[in-house]
Amino acid sequence: MKYPELYVKGESATAAINRLDRIIKLLRSDGGCPWDREQTHESLRICLSEESCEVIEAINNHDWDNLEEELGDVLLQVIFHAQLGGNGRKFNLQSIANRSADKMISRHPHVFSNIEAESIDRAIEKWENVKRNEKDGSWTDTLKRVPKTLPALRRSFKIQAKAATVGFDWDRTSQAFEKVREETSELQEAYRDGSPDRKLEEIGDLLFAVVNVARFLKVDPEEALNFTSNKFIRRFAFIEESVQKRGGKLEELDIADMDELWEEAKRLEKELGTEAK
Repeated sequence: MKYPELYVKGESATAAINRLDRIIKLLRSDGGCPWDREQTHESLRICLSEESCEVIEAINNHDWDNLEEELGDVLLQVIFHAQLGGNGRKFNLQSIANRSADKMISRHPHVFSNIEAESIDRAIEKWENVKRNEKDGSWTDTLKRVPKTLPALRRSFKIQAKAATVGFDWDRTSQAFEKVREETSELQEAYRDGSPDRKLEEIGDLLFAVVNVARFLKVDPEEALNFTSNKFIRRFAFIEESVQKRGGKLEELDIADMDELWEEAKRLEKELGTEAK
């Protein structure tokens, strides 16, 4: 057995992280793994994105054993990037952890100083103000810093929420609903007009307005859309299975037959209480 010391589990969080750090260093050494040696910050981007999605999937499934595994995979990515940064003498695991700790202290003055936060909303407001002061930029810069790599619904939600902190927001939920109706009308005009650029713009405006309604209703738009996508798949599966039981093929059905089975799926879901899953 080579490197027997690396088989020993760490008895503390520090020891366990140090063990993982040493293993990655070994893999990236001359006697290690060719693949690990070739990796860069850029080549690992997709890995971090995929591992983060798998963490979210484990949470959604309430699969805590899998969550432990997937969080470990994300931690591995963090340590890998830390080592890449250390090689270029830009940063390392220690500087990353210290910077994050300093940020948590500075952004929670209601905890680490005598300033009090009256509510969750006030705490978030203080967080955003401290963030903006740290970056020493305008409110527009704050919006621009919302990552373009976020899912589009999530990015628009965050942009709207940040703009709302300075009062750029509707006063009433009814106004947000009215904006959806307005954007729907403009999309219909764009459809009749036939301009591809205008249709693209108006679809975007409508989605942005719907996200705004979700924000007012305190509904996560990503979660809502995933809920409906899953519901669509479940009902589509019912249609296909129903056709197969009859000895037919899905592609042989016309839309009226499919719609009839769709309504039957909805009815059964309601009877069984599964429509909210």
